[in-house]
Amino acid sequence: MNKREFLKTGLLVTAASAIGLKSEAAETFANSKKKKHKNWVWIGPDPKDTEDQLKTRYTAFRAGGVTGVFFEADSEKHFRAAKAAGLEAHRWIWTFNRAELLGVHDDWYSKNRNGDSCADKPPYVNYYRWLCPSRPEVQQYLEQQVNDILDKDYVDGIHLDYVRYCDVVLPVNLWGNYHIEQTKELPDYDYCYCDVCRSKFKEQYGTDLSDIQYPEASLSWRLFRYNNIARVVNSLSTIARQHKKLITAAVFPTPEVARRNVRQDWTNFKLDGVCPMIYHGFYKEKVSWIGDAVTEGIHFLSGSFPLYAGLYLSDFKSDDEIRQGIQIALKNGASGVSFFGNVTPSVLDILKQETAV
Repeated sequence: MNKREFLKTGLLVTAASAIGLKSEAAETFANSKKKKHKNWVWIGPDPKDTEDQLKTRYTAFRAGGVTGVFFEADSEKHFRAAKAAGLEAHRWIWTFNRAELLGVHDDWYSKNRNGDSCADKPPYVNYYRWLCPSRPEVQQYLEQQVNDILDKDYVDGIHLDYVRYCDVVLPVNLWGNYHIEQTKELPDYDYCYCDVCRSKFKEQYGTDLSDIQYPEASLSWRLFRYNNIARVVNSLSTIARQHKKLITAAVFPTPEVARRNVRQDWTNFKLDGVCPMIYHGFYKEKVSWIGDAVTEGIHFLSGSFPLYAGLYLSDFKSDDEIRQGIQIALKNGASGVSFFGNVTPSVLDILKQETAV
């Protein structure tokens, strides 16, 4: 809570003004209860699903309070079935983490502080193949990808994932998986230091990156990379506007974590909504931390677009915890939630109860 909210002019508060403040708070709370929520599910569509299975699933989603689906692959059958059930159907894409250009444009891939390219030496896992956002040809490639997707009449919008740099710092719960301790920024995971990035940074700031003793501590270098990602995102947003379709993104849980861990400044993205992945278990936090993350995001967005709290269902130990997570997210200003994981009938029952207008 912002302590400055308590610094009112004058030291004495009259009974009348106190009553007024209580009335205003009550009205704000009442209005938040009336707000129409949007709730989402991230799904990888299975081409083997039958029409009857899809009708049953998406009808249940709609009845349970889900309003839209982010599909990780293009499946017209799934999209149309979801839309027939009254859901929004959005295409979910991996943005900068893409492997399809390996062997074709290896020079488009990011390099770490050691000079290693993730085209041939990917960090952490083999599928981490990060494109460099400094390159105009990368931006043009992504713009064409998004344009082609949104040209399809059954697609209601685009949902961006991996819209960032590689993790210079992993969530603490994952350190053990890779036998590393990232209490400082290690050069193996710090991207991108390719020739194009170096050249553009020098052009913009008048400083050669090689002359900076500790580039990981350079505020200008950090800002350069924040703006790199935002520039590409906002160009994709322009394309979505041209198609009169929505654009959203899955981002790291809070503005502070996003900037520090993956050089992502999502509060400066031009979107129709954002889904921070508030996966509390990844950070060894309790369910209550969801509220802290939502509060921080809402504060820095300043009303520019809605925030939907991304919840990782496997992090919750019980249905009661799922209910608590939803309640905390909504109480702290989220416009809804987005689920990643197995959305069971009991999860849908809880969602319906907690988000019913």
